Amino acid sequence: MTISAQMVMDLRKRTGVGMSKCKDALTEAGGDMEEAISILRKKGMASAVKKGGRETNEGVVGVAENSEVAYLVEVNVETDFVLQNDRFKEFLKNICDDALVSKPSSVEDFLQQKYSKNSALTIDEYRAETVHSLGENIQIKRLLDFKKSGDESLGIYSHMGGKIVCAVRIAGAGDQEALARDVAMHVAAEAPDYLKPEEIPADVLAKEEEIARSQIQGKPPEIMDKIVQGKLNAYKEQVCLLNQKFVKDSSSTVANYVVAEGKKAGKTLEVVEFVRWQIGE
Repeated sequence: MTISAQMVMDLRKRTGVGMSKCKDALTEAGGDMEEAISILRKKGMASAVKKGGRETNEGVVGVAENSEVAYLVEVNVETDFVLQNDRFKEFLKNICDDALVSKPSSVEDFLQQKYSKNSALTIDEYRAETVHSLGENIQIKRLLDFKKSGDESLGIYSHMGGKIVCAVRIAGAGDQEALARDVAMHVAAEAPDYLKPEEIPADVLAKEEEIARSQIQGKPPEIMDKIVQGKLNAYKEQVCLLNQKFVKDSSSTVANYVVAEGKKAGKTLEVVEFVRWQIGE
């Protein structure tokens, strides 16, 4: 397989390893990006690598909420410039408000429903009108709802003008929105992949163990097992929200911080869900 310059650049962005080493790894992996990352990690050239890293479309994640539900709606555009256009901002607000009222279950359903401010148009036709007006392609990529309840708190944090939007649900009380938003801010900064270690797929852990063992060849078996376990624990701390050091208090994990805040309030609190949306994922 021919290894393109773009493939090498993408691997460099994801690993921080030099171009020549990235090209060698891609060649060895037959062009498979994930396998090339694994090769670099086994050679000790790259640490654990986050998902993604490729350049993607521009866009923004809009948010609308009321006392019953919150909606995230991602809209993609061709250029960052159009995001500052008042007509686009109006379009984003209108479709988020419509989603809040109609509560669609999918983008496909949403696009076919009537636009509330002009029943002669569907949402998709309203989108097409906006495309014609702005002269730039606009796509509603995805949407997600969070239903609210009295014994849970939902916190939403928007970063970089909606380039990254995170939502966190905390069970145990309905008055902890500020705490949930603090954890959502942490999610934006630290980008966890899973809520807790139990959610990590077995094949992912097996791959991490394989990489860890390849890095410490020649050690006695009992020593190797301890080192590997230590590396796996470090991996879990890196990718699991509850195991991560909390950005506002690095002396505590996210899980322990939330429990401690609950005790202060006389309640038992627990993070039960998080979502991190970044434009172009």
